[in-house]
Amino acid sequence: MGAQIEVGPQNSENLADFSNLAQLHQPYLSCYSVIILATLKMYPDSFEGFAVTDTNNWSTVSRIEFKPKPFGEYDVDICIHACGICGSDVHTVSGGWGQPDLPVIAGHEIIGEAVRVGNKVTTVKKGQRVGVGAQIWSCLKCEVCKANLENYCPHMVDTYNSNYPDGSKAWGGYSSHIRAHEYFVFPIPDALKTEDVAPMLCAGTTTYSPLVDNGCGPGKKVAVIGIGGLGHFAIMFANALGAEVCAFSRSSKKAEDARKLGASEFVATGEDSDWPSKHQREFDLIISSSSSVENFDLDGYLGCLKVKGKFMFVGIPEDPLEVRLPTLNQSAISLSATHLGNRQQILSMLKLAADKGLKAWTECLPISEESIKHALERTHSHDVRFRFVLTDYDKKFGRQD
Repeated sequence: MGAQIEVGPQNSENLADFSNLAQLHQPYLSCYSVIILATLKMYPDSFEGFAVTDTNNWSTVSRIEFKPKPFGEYDVDICIHACGICGSDVHTVSGGWGQPDLPVIAGHEIIGEAVRVGNKVTTVKKGQRVGVGAQIWSCLKCEVCKANLENYCPHMVDTYNSNYPDGSKAWGGYSSHIRAHEYFVFPIPDALKTEDVAPMLCAGTTTYSPLVDNGCGPGKKVAVIGIGGLGHFAIMFANALGAEVCAFSRSSKKAEDARKLGASEFVATGEDSDWPSKHQREFDLIISSSSSVENFDLDGYLGCLKVKGKFMFVGIPEDPLEVRLPTLNQSAISLSATHLGNRQQILSMLKLAADKGLKAWTECLPISEESIKHALERTHSHDVRFRFVLTDYDKKFGRQD
C-alpha cells in the first residue's frame, strides 16, 4: 500500500516554522535527527480490499488497492479485525437493488482498532476497539440530524456503494482499513467478543431501533416474522427488553432456535392454515425481517395486530408488495419501515448486549476470495445460522498500524 509521512502533530504552521528553522540552522540539523525519526509515522494513504467487479459474477471478488476519502480532522482510520456479511451485501453486489457503482467493496458490520484519529476527534482514542455500521457520514447540521435522526439525513453516506459530497467513494469492510467520521464509530464494550458483536452493527441496530422506537418492553406482545440474520436479533432484543415474543416462520425447522433466542411462542405459517384467526388482534408490534414477498400473507399478519398496532418492515424485498388499505383502516394499523438506527440507539444496544450477555449466532470464516464467495452464495440461499463473520484479517492483509 502507498503511504504518506506525517510529522508530529498535523499543524501546517508548526511544520512551516520547523522548515524555516532548518534552513537557518542547517549545520545543527543533525542534532534533531533522532527526534525527527522518533516522531515520523507511516500511515497508509491507500488501502486494500476484496471487490466485486461484475454483477453477473457477483460472488466473485478480486483483491484491489483503493484510496479512501481525504483524511479529515474528525476522521478515524480503523484497522479491520472482522466484518459480518449482511443480506444487503448480496442485494447490492448482485444488482438486486439496482446497478451498483462498480467496483464495490461490500461489508458494513465492522469491528477493528482505531489506528489514527483526527485532531478534533473526542469520542475515540487510538488503540481502542471500535465498530462501524451501515452509515459512515451525515451532514450533522440539518434539522433531521439535529433531531438525532441522522440515519435519515438527506445527505447521508452509506458505508459502501455511496459517495461523499466531495465525490470520494465509500468502501466497505471486506478491506484492510476503513476511514469513518467519529460520529459513526462506536466504542465496543469489553464484555463483547469481536465476532459476536460485529453483526450487531447493522442487523442488530436495524431491529433494535424499531423495537425501542415503538415502546417494546414489559407488558407488550411482539411478533417477529422470519428467523435469520435480522430476525434472530429481533427476537433476542425484544426478549431482553422485557416483551413477550412470538416467532413466525414458514416451517417448524427453526422452532427450537426461536425458543433459545427468547421466543415464548412459535408459529409455522406453512403448516397451519388457521394461524391468522388463532392470533387475531394479539400483538402490539410486528417486526418483519423477511426479504421475500413470495407467499407473504400481509393481510394475515396485519389481522394479528391489536387496534392501533404497528407493523414494521426491517427486511427489504427486491420485489413490490401489494397493500390493501381496508386491512389497515379496520384496526387503525400503522404500516411503516425503518432504516438503521441513530448513534444513541446503537450505543444503548451495545450496552444492553454487554449487560445481558447477548451475542450473534455466527459462523466465522477467515477472509479470502474463497471465503467471501462461499459466504455470499450461502447467504443468498439463506443457508446460514444466522450470520457469517469474516475474521483473520491480519493474516490476509498483515497488521497496518
